[in-house]
Amino acid sequence: MNTNIMANVKKAFIGENRDLVDPYVQVHFSGQKGKTSVQKSSYEPIWNEQIVFTELFPPLCKRLKVQIRDSDKVNDVAIGTHFIDLRKISNDGDRGFLPTLGPAWANMYGSTRQYTLMDEHQDLNDGLGEGVSFRARLLLSVAVEVLDTSSPEILSSTDVQIDSVSNISESATGKMEEFFLFGAFLEATMIDRKIGDKPITFEVTIGNYGNQIDGTSKPSLSRKKKKDDENDDEDSELIQNSSEDEADEESDLESVSCTPHVRPVITDRNYFHLPYSEKKPCVYIKSWWQDQRRRLYNSNMMDKIADKLEEGINDVQEIIKTEKAFPERRLRGVLEELSVGCSRFINLANKDLNQAGRTKLDRERLKSCMREMDNMGQQAKQMRTQVKKNTVKDKIKIVQNFLQRLRFLADEPQHSIPDVFVWMMSNNKRIAYARIPSKDILYSLVDEETGKDCGKVKAVFLKLPGKKGFGPAGWTVQAKLELYLWLGLTKQKKEFLSGLPNGFEEVKAPKTASNLLPTVPPVSLVYNMKQVFQLRAHMYQARSLFAADSSGLSDPFARVFFSTHSQVTEVLSETLCPTWDQLLVFDNVELFGEAGELRDDPPIIVVEIYDQDTVGKAEFIGRTFAKPTIKMCEEHYGPPRFPPQLEYFQIYRGNCTAGELLAAFELLQIPFDGEEVRRALIAVHNFAVPQIKIGQGGTADLPPLEGATDSERGPIIPVPMGIRPVLSRYRIEVLFWGLRDLKRVNLAQVDRPRVDIECAGKGVQSVVIQNYKKNPNFSTLVKWFEVDLPENELLHPPLNIRVVDCRAFGRYTLVGSHAVTCLRRFLYCTPDKTSRNWSSAGEIVINMDSMEPAIRKMDTCVKLDATSDAVVKVDMIEEESDRDKKKKKKKKKGALDEEDDTDESVLDWWSKYFASIETLKETIRAQEAAQAEAEEREDLEIAAETADIKYDDVIRKGHRMRERHKEKRSAKEKKKSHTVDAAEKRTVRSKVDELMVYNKELETEYGNFEDWLHTFNLYRGKAGDDDEHALDEDRIVGRFKGSLCMYKVPLSEEMTKDVGFDPNMGMFQSIPHNDPIGVLVRVYVVRATDLHPADINGKADPYVVIKLGKSEVKDKENYISKQLNPVFGKAFDIEATFPMESMLTVSVYDWDLVGTDDLIGETKIDLENRFYSKYRATCGLSSTYSLHGYNIWRDPLKPSQILAKLCKEAKIDPPQYSPGGKVKVANCIFVGPTEIEDENGLKKQTEEHLALTALNHWEEIPRVGCRLVPEHVETRPLLNPDKPGIEQGRIEMWVDMFPADMPAPGPAIEIAPRKPKRYELRVIIWNTDEVILEDDDYFTGEKSSDIFVRGFELRVIIWNTDDVILEDDAFLTGEKMSDIYVRGWLKGQQEDRQDTDVHYHSLTGEGNFNWRFVFPFDYLMAEEKIVISKKESMFSWDETEYKIPARLTLQVWDADHFSADDFLGAIELDLNRFPRGAKTSKQCSIDLIRNEQELPSISIFKQKRVKGWWPFVARDENDEMELTGKVEAELHLVTAEEAEKSPVGLGRNEPDPLEKPNRPDTTFLWFLSPLKAIRYLVCNRYKWLIIKIVLVLLLLIMLGLFLYSMPGYLVKKLLGA
Repeated sequence: MNTNIMANVKKAFIGENRDLVDPYVQVHFSGQKGKTSVQKSSYEPIWNEQIVFTELFPPLCKRLKVQIRDSDKVNDVAIGTHFIDLRKISNDGDRGFLPTLGPAWANMYGSTRQYTLMDEHQDLNDGLGEGVSFRARLLLSVAVEVLDTSSPEILSSTDVQIDSVSNISESATGKMEEFFLFGAFLEATMIDRKIGDKPITFEVTIGNYGNQIDGTSKPSLSRKKKKDDENDDEDSELIQNSSEDEADEESDLESVSCTPHVRPVITDRNYFHLPYSEKKPCVYIKSWWQDQRRRLYNSNMMDKIADKLEEGINDVQEIIKTEKAFPERRLRGVLEELSVGCSRFINLANKDLNQAGRTKLDRERLKSCMREMDNMGQQAKQMRTQVKKNTVKDKIKIVQNFLQRLRFLADEPQHSIPDVFVWMMSNNKRIAYARIPSKDILYSLVDEETGKDCGKVKAVFLKLPGKKGFGPAGWTVQAKLELYLWLGLTKQKKEFLSGLPNGFEEVKAPKTASNLLPTVPPVSLVYNMKQVFQLRAHMYQARSLFAADSSGLSDPFARVFFSTHSQVTEVLSETLCPTWDQLLVFDNVELFGEAGELRDDPPIIVVEIYDQDTVGKAEFIGRTFAKPTIKMCEEHYGPPRFPPQLEYFQIYRGNCTAGELLAAFELLQIPFDGEEVRRALIAVHNFAVPQIKIGQGGTADLPPLEGATDSERGPIIPVPMGIRPVLSRYRIEVLFWGLRDLKRVNLAQVDRPRVDIECAGKGVQSVVIQNYKKNPNFSTLVKWFEVDLPENELLHPPLNIRVVDCRAFGRYTLVGSHAVTCLRRFLYCTPDKTSRNWSSAGEIVINMDSMEPAIRKMDTCVKLDATSDAVVKVDMIEEESDRDKKKKKKKKKGALDEEDDTDESVLDWWSKYFASIETLKETIRAQEAAQAEAEEREDLEIAAETADIKYDDVIRKGHRMRERHKEKRSAKEKKKSHTVDAAEKRTVRSKVDELMVYNKELETEYGNFEDWLHTFNLYRGKAGDDDEHALDEDRIVGRFKGSLCMYKVPLSEEMTKDVGFDPNMGMFQSIPHNDPIGVLVRVYVVRATDLHPADINGKADPYVVIKLGKSEVKDKENYISKQLNPVFGKAFDIEATFPMESMLTVSVYDWDLVGTDDLIGETKIDLENRFYSKYRATCGLSSTYSLHGYNIWRDPLKPSQILAKLCKEAKIDPPQYSPGGKVKVANCIFVGPTEIEDENGLKKQTEEHLALTALNHWEEIPRVGCRLVPEHVETRPLLNPDKPGIEQGRIEMWVDMFPADMPAPGPAIEIAPRKPKRYELRVIIWNTDEVILEDDDYFTGEKSSDIFVRGFELRVIIWNTDDVILEDDAFLTGEKMSDIYVRGWLKGQQEDRQDTDVHYHSLTGEGNFNWRFVFPFDYLMAEEKIVISKKESMFSWDETEYKIPARLTLQVWDADHFSADDFLGAIELDLNRFPRGAKTSKQCSIDLIRNEQELPSISIFKQKRVKGWWPFVARDENDEMELTGKVEAELHLVTAEEAEKSPVGLGRNEPDPLEKPNRPDTTFLWFLSPLKAIRYLVCNRYKWLIIKIVLVLLLLIMLGLFLYSMPGYLVKKLLGA
């Protein structure tokens, strides 16, 4: 806009005296820009133009930018900007609608209208930041039309078209109504002292109504309107009614938009306040707007539902955080409230449907919102029954989605009434503002539709406009107002004072006072009802404050504001958890209004925390708000409300949290005494008659205050005893172990670090590490300090750990800090000596052989721990007789005896691993079953909660449901047991010792191995204000290793009198020394799973890299080609020195032929914590002790040595071995075997089994016992630093550690992947039978099939087929036949399939072949998989390895000469478990396939040779299996060595040829043997037919001859010739 200076220049030169704005509208959409014509010198331009964009739909651009600009010859300037979000004006659902809007007025906001040469807030007009003043209104509409894309000119058109459109009607945007806005300023405090002491006034504006300073022009009420028929059209009303010309002809009422000028009074060194006292200034403004309140009412209703829902979610999260009971009940209540709120919305929102100005978007949004709300209400009702203890967190996430949807729906895209702005002005300049959405203060007769702040006194904080209000400048409050606002129709005006505190008189403006019109609003309110209070602010403590100084600490003090009063606490230096323990007393606080109202809704208290700096002013840390507990003078000061309890208040710094304040606030009413009453009555004047409550006399009635008790602290009153927490003397012992991975500070390396510990103002320092690089551990391990802490653990302050680097010249640089927020886990609990664990009178006997084997299925008893995935495996010993009986039963069934003892030499580590995987699966299944049962119980509880059911009924119902559940389960189990018995599923498991397979990291199972040594992450010292969104990982600068122990003093003498108690070590007795120690680290990497693809072919070529300290081992040459689930089977040995080299990194890289290898993912393991842990994670304990074989003992120490060492460390008696296989440890007796076999099979006596039994049950040892780490494989996630938080796969591995000062360990266990064994499968196809007939014989028309078979080296001999279906019709006779052949292959080797020769013209479905298939293959016995290695393509560098189940497929086909062969049927045999073939063709039926699970099965790998009949099946049109033939085959499996010794030929070839099959004469090709075909045709089929025809012909000839010769013969006879 042109400035005043330019205007004067124009006037002087040209004599121009018109409005100096030339507006046009510019619209940006999807990179295109269109603009209307320029309306010269107009504040109320009318365009009636539309801008048309042609763009693909749905567009990628989600926003439309509409901007009013002022055309200028030099530089066009934006007047106002409005963004239209297409997602809010459309719905892409099934019942959605295309983007549509208006015609509706869009309000634009930007900078203030002060005409200066340079507008410092011009960015606000461009839509950057929150607008601080009303700029313009624009009437626009948006419509979308989907065009026919078949026309090529439409697709290529990207030009923006500008067209003119016709006017729109007066009522298109709604009926014009007069609105009334009233505001009362009850208090103005916390005014920033920078403003100065000039008089201050407040201005309230709505649109341009009430705007006193800025230039305005008179409105034309009869405005022309217009309508858009395709895309956009706009009308702008830049200025509305000016305050000077707002005289209403009817009531002659003028608006009052500004408060009187008042000079501010000093509150304290930072803030002023305005001395309003009992006279409260008021403002009121009349304005005219289109009546579109329904939009705002619906928005208000949804906002209120959303607010209630958010409050409920916060409650539930607080219950979970503080570990209170029944969060699920509160969540059910929240969902109930939501469903009630949704149904209430549906009832109320359907009003005013015929209101003028309702647009298409209004109608569509209403439908959409009602659908959404109905849907949400139904979902909430349904979810209410599903909320259970273990699903609360999942359901909260869903409820949070509801909240987001509600907030989105509540945002109304079509504006109506502009927002209200409250400006603080001084010296005729606008200083600070607050923007209040008009919907929040809009009045409605229906309570739900009323704005949340309408008719309520609210605290409003003013802020600086534009860029000044961002960042630290925006954190300071410019002013705090206690403001009352009401907005509604003028006809509803009688309600506008209803929400104000009672006890006031209205003061009218002098002009209207004489008229005494009741409708005239007051210009001020004079309160004649005054209450005097004393505020007591019990400032006890703050915690986890923002670190304001570069030292990582602050020097905090708190400033408390209430009404016009302010006080500060003392400054506590260098702490983030200041304990002020100070009572601030505010005397004679005057509040106006009725006592009851004040009690229900007291004013808020503002507490600001600052950091005191020696130079310059105090730095702002954060702010919090609180409401006091009020006691009126007639109330008793006592429980339950008094004395008030200390509460935590969250401190905010901008939008992020900056700590918590622990305080309590009470507001006590002071009764007046008689003398004060007399004085007040003398001072009575016309305006105010103070209403005085007469009491006993002054402050004497209030609870007494303690005097300042601490002479050192001066006149500071401590928090009184009833409120202050009960303190106890605690000693905090700190174990300083060492520092790890410290990063550089200011580019310099940390060389001499020190750790400072501080808690509640007290603390201790560690010794300085003299050379961090050489040895990062501390030389003095334990130090302690004493401190007074509250008895209530929830009130414990955090403990701060700071690490500083001691540099030259006495300088200290902060490296990092850590706040331990919860000290509860470090509390030392004195052992209860009366418990069972301490009783030594009774002995606990743990007998490993006494459990009944009856409970055991598949010889495995799994003991489950509900809280973990761990599996405790106890091997049971069965009686021989039982086993023999079982064997006999199985033999009777016809199954093979597979219980033969597994040869020890066949077993290896992988046998153990696969058996353990099965156990893990069983465990998970059992846990899922237990969880399902728990959920069932909870369902019953919910049912009882919702309906009034008697508890006994619920129990009975539960029993019935459980019975049914059990029946179902037992039926399933029976089925399963049948299957297991039939299939003889992997009985190797029962004989193989197992290890523990954890499907997670070992740390999660053992609490990060922080049993006595904890790791604290150190964060960068002063968190910058830009660190709000920074990840915690980015701020980590190192780790402090140590521990804390906290206990009340004095400690009982019993503890200190224990034998060997070292007073220097305090509670940290028996911890190892922390000198550097050499360790052999042996890393076993088993395999990786689900790796992230690294190559374009969707695969990876992974290999392992191990890094520990400076040592790095790359296994690059052994990369595995094209695998995402590689089996590495590698062991790596690295020598390291703890603590310098203790972080082990296991990485998986992708090998690349060209370029550098890519990191797929890595996992880091802190070996130090494992090494020193009492869980003994150095080398896992196996379940049995063995001197040789696959289960050989790995640890250099024998079990008996380990047990003796543990007993010594735990200070208990050494183990006592007694005859009969018993060992006594503490008061537990363990029973176990005492014999062991050596490599030669000789048995000898040993104590190792007993010792190992005790170790495996070490957690049962009283007082000192804990679960020792078993032999295991852990599964760790692989992470990539470039893709944080996204798992790149998982790696299965384990780590063994052997100290250098111990005996050397044996060689690493061999875990190399098993090499597949070469086999040859020989399949002989003898015969087929009952093959369906596919072909019709060319001559006879009989159905026949030409039969052939294909197979492997497993040697498969196809003897016969039978009952093959006949598919073809004979050429002449139409009889059914098939030309049968059999095809076979091993799964995964389809390209090597083999076929038999063809049995032509099978008329009965029988085929004879005597044909051999030979299939050589590589096989992994343990995994039961065939291994195939082949190149994926001709360009592949390496072969890719595949593992495929061992399955033989045989198919029967009908051969056709001139068309594709017809498929007749197939059978697939799993070579590990397939049904035994029938002995004859007649016994062979489809039941062999259908009932495969129930029939006894055999394995070719154990049976080696099998012969029998198997059915061919195919699916008919109804997808049901039908029998299509039978095959007689012989399967013979030989190893590669055996195959070499006795080779065989394919088909019927040499060596070892098979006899030619005895096929019928009909099996030939007619076109190769025409004479044979004719002979067959004549002899076989038409012999009798030909004979009959010949006889008939002879008879006919004879008859013909008879008829021919008969006449002549008769004549001769007659004539007698």
